[in-house]
Amino acid sequence: MNHPDSKLHGERIQHKRRRLILAGALALAFTFPCVAEDRAIDQRVPPEYPELAKRMRITGVVKMSVTVDASGKVTEVKTISGNRVLAVAAEEAVRKWKFEPGDGVATLEVSMTFGN
Repeated sequence: MNHPDSKLHGERIQHKRRRLILAGALALAFTFPCVAEDRAIDQRVPPEYPELAKRMRITGVVKMSVTVDASGKVTEVKTISGNRVLAVAAEEAVRKWKFEPGDGVATLEVSMTFGN
């Protein structure tokens, strides 16, 4: 038999769950910077293919989120996907890139392919 308080308790839990989900969605909306614009690359530095990756015949694509300041300097690089061995080399190379200047900070998605 259900106790009258158990229904009230269940409703409170559901309400708390809804509030947590909404708070999480709002946090995600404000956590990720929006892409302000597409910027052309003025200076591209190629990555060094890691020796370990060569020996193990590791190939693939590394996708990164790249933050660029108004002057075109790369200020932050984060790997979104790809092999970790390749990602380290890709991040090091992209940190040396120079983009066209723009109105403000921009976050761009960059892909780098290693191998065939």
